[in-house]
Amino acid sequence: MGRNVNRNIKIRIIVFTILALMLVLSAIFADKLCPFDPYQQDLNLAYSAPGLSHIMGTDAYGRDMFSRVIMGSRASILSTLALVGIIAGIGTLIGTICGYFGGLIDSIMMRISDLCLAFPGLVFALAVAAILGGGILNAVLALAVISWPKYSRVARSSTLSIKGTDFVQAAQVTGGSSVYIIFKHIIPNIAGPILVTAMLDIGTMMMELAGLSFLGLGAQPPIAEWGSMMSNGRSMLQTYPWVVLSPGIAIFISVVVFNLLGDTIRDYIDPKMVD
Repeated sequence: MGRNVNRNIKIRIIVFTILALMLVLSAIFADKLCPFDPYQQDLNLAYSAPGLSHIMGTDAYGRDMFSRVIMGSRASILSTLALVGIIAGIGTLIGTICGYFGGLIDSIMMRISDLCLAFPGLVFALAVAAILGGGILNAVLALAVISWPKYSRVARSSTLSIKGTDFVQAAQVTGGSSVYIIFKHIIPNIAGPILVTAMLDIGTMMMELAGLSFLGLGAQPPIAEWGSMMSNGRSMLQTYPWVVLSPGIAIFISVVVFNLLGDTIRDYIDPKMVD
């Protein structure tokens, strides 16, 4: 029974990894995949309904929605992956240092972490993004400022649980430096929970980035980005719904794929989580 469950999990990992890679590759090579120029305007085609020529229709400026959705994946997906990588790296390093050394630095950083966690994440991000100004880079920085504590908490608790183990103590006795021990022995052994947290966080960060863009604090027109595209077409939801639904469906599919991949990786790393 356990062998069958493990095999099913591996199959799911392969399937969802392939789907996730397809999304990432489509974002990287978006300019090669677009059937039309996503920024070329043709007012004669404005608000054309989905059909054979434009399978997702066109927007107010006659731009092909399918091409803009594909191009929008570059800003939405790659920015999200960069954001998750930044907060995972910074949060893990801070949490590991705090857990390993303890003392004053631990107290200070955990109080800062408590402060970040005390506010609703998106509200805090809105405040930071408003201070930094619009733009996808500033939106990423705003979310990074408030999102690293979850990783620092996970890394700190994992570090506390293994820093007293025999292999860490052996490295200390043999004269290993703190930097060597942290990067050679501790971080590799706490990478599992960090990886699971990061994979499960991709969908959340994608939604929050899209939310900032929807509110005008992320990607700015004419850059194709899913949240910004939904914001620009929201007044046309009842008359020309494809303008909003096209990027909305893209967000939905991407979030589902990355969340399912994260759930499956969690089940593989911790089989006890499987029902």
